[in-house]
Amino acid sequence: MSHSDTPVYKRVLLKLSGEALSAGADGILNHEYLDEIVEVIKRCMDKGVQFGIVVGAGNIWRGRQGGTMEHTRADHMGMLATVINSLAIQDAFERADIDARVMTAVPIEAFAEFYSRNKAVSHLNRGKVTIFGCGMGNPFFSTDTAAALRAAEIDAQIILKATMVDGVYDSDPHKNPNAVRYQTISFDEVLAKQLAIMDMTAFSMCRDNKIPVLVFSLEDPDNILRAVKQ
Repeated sequence: MSHSDTPVYKRVLLKLSGEALSAGADGILNHEYLDEIVEVIKRCMDKGVQFGIVVGAGNIWRGRQGGTMEHTRADHMGMLATVINSLAIQDAFERADIDARVMTAVPIEAFAEFYSRNKAVSHLNRGKVTIFGCGMGNPFFSTDTAAALRAAEIDAQIILKATMVDGVYDSDPHKNPNAVRYQTISFDEVLAKQLAIMDMTAFSMCRDNKIPVLVFSLEDPDNILRAVKQ
């Protein structure tokens, strides 16, 4: 992290995993933890950083793991689960007096705005947190790929991928105590080694659009502030 207190990024795309939102809670959401995350994001916003957010759905629905459902329908259920998470995040921001908008890739106008790139950028420029739900609106694409797409569309300078692992490893550190952590790694290396940080479609999109990805642990929400300052 630099000694300067000035953020190095003006606009970021924060990718939150669904599992991070539950953070050990009995239900699908740990509201106290969500409030902590929002408080850190508020500190970043006070320094001028604009936030787009894409959230996963792993705390609610992992349809593909069951293997019994028709794939498209299972993915549609996953998209709906991301809307539940998006609304919860919006609520947490509003509790902290921060204006937040949910935009969905599938029209659900009673709950949220239908996504449009121009409107999203307008919200961001007005200092509103913009939360993107329903992934890309298409089955067979992950929320990681949705994060890569939205980051490219809104001209985000970086994707901040907040997970429960503190970086990129050559294997799963939860399963392999000898897993090696990379300080930096190129997109080509990630694709060649098929490292499971994001899916390969998402990584290809980031590489093609020259959007860097910073992977960090959300166990300490202050890492979001460290990430924007580096």
